[in-house]
Amino acid sequence: MQRAMLRLLVLALVLPAAPLLFACGDSETRESGRQSPPAAVGAEETGLRAREIVDGDTLVLDDWREVRLVGLQAPKLPLGRPDFPAWPLAEEAKAALGALVLERALRLVYTGRPMDRHGRQLAHVYAEQGDGSETWVQGALLEAGMARVYSFPDNRALVGELLARETAARQAGRGIWAEPFYAIRSPEEAAAGVDTFQVIEGRVLDAAVVRGRAYLNFGADWKQDFTVTLAPAVRRLFEAEGHDPRAYEGRRIRVRGWLKSFNGPMIEATHPEQIELLEP
Repeated sequence: MQRAMLRLLVLALVLPAAPLLFACGDSETRESGRQSPPAAVGAEETGLRAREIVDGDTLVLDDWREVRLVGLQAPKLPLGRPDFPAWPLAEEAKAALGALVLERALRLVYTGRPMDRHGRQLAHVYAEQGDGSETWVQGALLEAGMARVYSFPDNRALVGELLARETAARQAGRGIWAEPFYAIRSPEEAAAGVDTFQVIEGRVLDAAVVRGRAYLNFGADWKQDFTVTLAPAVRRLFEAEGHDPRAYEGRRIRVRGWLKSFNGPMIEATHPEQIELLEP
């Protein structure tokens, strides 16, 4: 029943929508017909077509370039990796992306670093509808619960809008948000997720800056409990944008990132959008 509802939701999302206003890896990239990507932030490519869907966040264009949908992470497929089980709803996410982009004219917008280390384009993708309007593909996937927000310091544009779409899907229990695999974890559960990407919610017990580095501690034992840390340059970025890390003390926050093990489970934040303040 749930998967049938997901298919209906995906179909609804690909129907004509009002135009959107905006500010202007794992598989090998084929070399045949490859073109260089635009290098400037705000550059666009129009009139493109997708020939193949790799997974829920990656597609191949007619000229064989791979495009990684910037700003999100869809459930992963093995894609030839040994001993890598498919994540829940990975095939459904791939089908959702296909329904949004196949046989439609695409527009790519580059809002940050245009290519990743695997040679994939990093772009926001817009799919033309029959009435000339566009669907913002990243937004549609998040709204359907087919991905979660996954941002980088060199590609931060539209993350606020992406987070809003994710929140709506999570509150409605759509897609991945009905699966325990993707559940938001508590600080006490963080240790079980080391070496994976997780979203953690909890109250900051203590916030401090030591030798220029900020620490957000979620437990009394900083050598074992979950911690968020900001390198000195990152702390200055936070402060320059109006986010004093010390002001998080005593507040509930939601933080996302790759969990590492260093004096307990830790996320090293690199840009402000990784941390959402849940209380004023």
